[in-house]
Amino acid sequence: MSGSTAATAPTASLPGVQRYPHVFRPLDLGFTRLKNRILMGSMHTGLEEAEHGFERMAAYYAERARGGVGMVITGGIYPNTEAGRGSKLSTPAEAADHRKITSAVHDADPDVKIVMQILHTGPLARTPDCVAPSPVKSRIGSHTPNELTEEGIQKQLDDFANCAAMAKLAGYDGVEVIGSAGYLLSTFLVQKTNLRTDRWGGPWENRMRFPVEVIRRVREAVGPDFIVIFRISAMDMLDGGLAWDEIVSLGKAVEAAGVNIVSTHFCWHEAPVPTIATMVPRAAFASVTGRLRKHLTVPMITSNRINMPQVAEDVLARGDADLVSMARPMLADPDLVNKALAGREDEINTCIGCNQACLDHTFGGNKQVSCLVNPRACNETVLNYLPVQRGKRIAVVGAGPAGLAAATVAAQRGHQVTLIDSAVEIGGQFNLAKRIPGKEEFYETLRYFRTMVDKLGVTLRLATRADAAALKAEGFDEVVVATGIQPRTPDIPGIDHAKVVPYIDAILGRKPIGRRVAIMGAGGIGFDVAELITHAGTSGAVDIDVFAKEWGIDFKNHPRGGVTGVVPQVAKNERQVTLMQRKADALGKTLGRTTGWTHRMVLQRRGVAMVAGVDYLKIDDAGLHTTVNGEPRLFEVDTVIVCAGQTPLRSLFDELQALGVKASLVGGAFEAAELDAKRAIDQASRLMAEL
Repeated sequence: MSGSTAATAPTASLPGVQRYPHVFRPLDLGFTRLKNRILMGSMHTGLEEAEHGFERMAAYYAERARGGVGMVITGGIYPNTEAGRGSKLSTPAEAADHRKITSAVHDADPDVKIVMQILHTGPLARTPDCVAPSPVKSRIGSHTPNELTEEGIQKQLDDFANCAAMAKLAGYDGVEVIGSAGYLLSTFLVQKTNLRTDRWGGPWENRMRFPVEVIRRVREAVGPDFIVIFRISAMDMLDGGLAWDEIVSLGKAVEAAGVNIVSTHFCWHEAPVPTIATMVPRAAFASVTGRLRKHLTVPMITSNRINMPQVAEDVLARGDADLVSMARPMLADPDLVNKALAGREDEINTCIGCNQACLDHTFGGNKQVSCLVNPRACNETVLNYLPVQRGKRIAVVGAGPAGLAAATVAAQRGHQVTLIDSAVEIGGQFNLAKRIPGKEEFYETLRYFRTMVDKLGVTLRLATRADAAALKAEGFDEVVVATGIQPRTPDIPGIDHAKVVPYIDAILGRKPIGRRVAIMGAGGIGFDVAELITHAGTSGAVDIDVFAKEWGIDFKNHPRGGVTGVVPQVAKNERQVTLMQRKADALGKTLGRTTGWTHRMVLQRRGVAMVAGVDYLKIDDAGLHTTVNGEPRLFEVDTVIVCAGQTPLRSLFDELQALGVKASLVGGAFEAAELDAKRAIDQASRLMAEL
């Protein structure tokens, strides 16, 4: 096995060791040791299928190894072609490719362990050759799976063992077998997907036979001195899921079969409960791991919405886990652990759980994964912020996401940067987003950028309106115009009526909102406004008990599947709200693939009416006059909130060009079809990387 078997504990005098003693305590596995308790969890990135994918994955994982984690778990690798179309490991030739990854990680830090996840997607495989214990099609699957015969089951077992042996040959320190999420192993466990009557189905002892046998054969194939992790479905989040006693007995069985670590997973992909979106409280599910930990003797990993070192420390200190998995936080900041160790937590680029560049890409057509707040993620070989030989004087106008990214990347590379904004605080549209219940994490991004502006020596001029002539007179070499957008005002009679409120005024509370409300526009901003004005009480994103009630989760009693089976309790105010759009499509189609359904469901539970095919005619004392699918309709409302899109705010750019000043456009000023911080930060970062 590659790597040291005696990880060195960090110097006790380092700030992080004092502040996070549980995080930085090594974990002894007997034949090897993890240097700390934070690991990078598994994520499929799209690099697995990309051109030069192994070289890019090697750089990606090596950067996280250098960043200080104790262990890295790769994205899922298939044991055979039935498991899915993508990166497979079943031959020595394929193992040679994987050695590029393991060598890069061990070269980066010999004490970091790299573990390969073996993923068999079962009925979720996007191939007609997909298999499952029974021909039960998943709600989110592409095909009805082929029912495995006895011979087919033996082949799958052999393929798991062979894949693990090839992983060892490739230089991995271990494998993780995923037995959750609606993938193959979990479909054997649950009665609704396992209709068999032979020794692989029926009573619980038979249904758990397949995953336990997988672990037994994997251990046999790799020998004793090799990490084997089983990812257990500790709370399925769906009706008919596993009962608590089944979860405990499965944990004990895989422990007896030879696993070194049990990792807890929460929910099937088709479960109607959010588990990793920004609306989920930090470490919301860790207590479930803690409950299972009392029944097992091997170390346990917990996960989900653990995005800062203090959250990890608190989880470990409570005894809820032995190890903490941070997957998306390692996209956002590969140096998170080193920063925590050095006492530089304020410099951590925190994962905000938005899913926009990671999971939305994975489940939205197999796009390559990256990160909204860190576009270098998964682009380590193609996007780098290299020091410049000769720094320039650069003015960045606009301190929203695009301007902040441009200013900090340019300053990091050695340019002298002045950042100008007419507002009294940085953030631009993020200052609106952070006010929406469920988006409290946006405060973290603004904290990070404010810290980096100071650290990198960016000259900050707030409450200052930029003037083209003045910028030219100051002699800047380049001006980056990141002035953002201005809300579009529909050209209809009565748009200046007293009951009309622009969305910015609604979010900032500048104008009163009545009891009967129409929201014109059902894009992301329209949904955010509807969330804000219908919300009552504490945000579920910061209170686990509130979150559990809103989504029907029973953390205390843990009924079958973890869900109560009763109608979720959603606190709402007494407003009557109608969210409407011109398009005849269902509302919310432009929202994120992995989070949009949650926003629609919340608003529906609060009684928000959603109306499509609306043509706006006029606004007067009676209300909002429209036609809906061609039929006249009057919405008798007290308030009309306008969320009708945006237009680029780019007059400064035009003035600079007229004066002959070299200028560039980024973010909403470049394109404002829909507010898109992902595109804005990526565009600004790439522009400054080339400057």
